[in-house]
Amino acid sequence: MARIISIVNQKGGVGKTTSAINIGAYLSYLGYKVLLVDIDPQANASSGLGKNIRKIKRGIYDVIIDDHPIEDVILKTKHRDYCLVPSHVDLAGANVELVNFSDREYILGRKVSQLESNYDFIIIDCPPSLGLLTINGIVACQEVIVPVQAEYYALEGLGQLMETIDLIKENLNPDLEILGALITMFDSKYKLSRDVFHELYKYFPNKIFRTTIPRCIKLAESPSHGKSILKYDKKSRGAKAYHKLSREILE
Repeated sequence: MARIISIVNQKGGVGKTTSAINIGAYLSYLGYKVLLVDIDPQANASSGLGKNIRKIKRGIYDVIIDDHPIEDVILKTKHRDYCLVPSHVDLAGANVELVNFSDREYILGRKVSQLESNYDFIIIDCPPSLGLLTINGIVACQEVIVPVQAEYYALEGLGQLMETIDLIKENLNPDLEILGALITMFDSKYKLSRDVFHELYKYFPNKIFRTTIPRCIKLAESPSHGKSILKYDKKSRGAKAYHKLSREILE
């Protein structure tokens, strides 16, 4: 059965989608079958894996709102054993549409559970918000990774996020666990980065990944080429960091 991991942070620009794409890429590189489910209306994970979102006929919106079979919208990527359930801009209205569903928090989980025997890992890239789509993503998973940029503003809202995760664990998903906080855009030369690292222990005692993701221009460039960092520049510092992180996840 697949390990289902959601990448969550309601703050944008912290490396959430970059992490989702590249964790999936390296897990597939290490020999595992991986599915990335893009539930962010911005569809950056879909375009970051080389998909033209304007040409996608069906995606996760059709699965969640119109009850379309999830297996019918799965796309292959440039990586072996790495597939994608794409998003597109239609998903922007899903938070409003889901309000009318009686079982609105469990829809994604039911759909994803149908694929558990087909993959080793299912990665869910959540939107930068705490709306119903993100709640669906957290309810559907077993483990959560929280990317946090190495700056003080990135710490804002973490308390609210942790309260949301605790409420979901208490009321909707009792098996939910925090796999860890992931520090992104880290630069050990700066005292600020080190200070943020220590500050995070207040929120994630003993649950911070040893691997940190450095500031790396190649990581910033790769999505515009529709490639993971593994395909774009596997010798870069960012690529080495995500390779190491994926091995740490396996531990």
